[in-house]
Amino acid sequence: MKAKKTIEFIVNWLDDYLSKANMNGFVIGISGGIDSAVTSSLCALSNRKVILVNLPIKQNSNEYNRAKNHITQLTNNYLNTISLEIQLDNSFESFKKSLPNEVQENNLSMANSRARLRMMSLYAIAQNENCLVVGTGNKIEDFGIGFFTKYGDGGVDISPIADLLKSEVFEIAKELNIIEKIQLAKPTDGLWGDERTDEDQIGASYKELEWAMSYKSNKQDKLNEREQKVLDIYKSLNKINQHKMLPIPVCSIPENLRK
Repeated sequence: MKAKKTIEFIVNWLDDYLSKANMNGFVIGISGGIDSAVTSSLCALSNRKVILVNLPIKQNSNEYNRAKNHITQLTNNYLNTISLEIQLDNSFESFKKSLPNEVQENNLSMANSRARLRMMSLYAIAQNENCLVVGTGNKIEDFGIGFFTKYGDGGVDISPIADLLKSEVFEIAKELNIIEKIQLAKPTDGLWGDERTDEDQIGASYKELEWAMSYKSNKQDKLNEREQKVLDIYKSLNKINQHKMLPIPVCSIPENLRK
């Protein structure tokens, strides 16, 4: 990948889109991971207003510190960036307690609710500031396996890195001199408050998933056991998460029923 030229292309795209949208700037949630670090850095390079938001909810301390350090680095280096930290522990607990007990005990439901609470917070800030909410999903997550929360981190206005594979995100990160601890950290969605990684949840690494996404079936191919398992994981997640990746189904009313 031509990292420098790709960076320039994305930054110009961000600037152009913002001008056409007639908005004031960008709002982005900072997780402490590589995707949000790269995306926020690209936004900062646009010289447009960028609001960096740290939204901890019972956050793992390593993730929280990486996010905080990245925000500090950007605000020190770019005058067009400002930061906010919104502690959402109490809001999340209040919301959780209002639900039926069986829903509170559904760990996946509660994990996704964290992402949706963050989305609500970002949009509240964005509307007040007349800004766009920027997505941080990469190509594998957004269009390969649907590894994001519907109306959570999937609820955004624009997606600058959604056509970049995870390996390409890391190339861009290196070119942007993203904090080393962020570059070395194992990818995680940060929704569980523990050390579990994306690979732990998915069952395959991003490198493996990139292979599966690009794999063109050939009946003569002889896949080893691991390759077949990864391909099965990819195909299964791609299939069950189509509802995230396709437009919302609309029931079209036949014209004869309108007469």
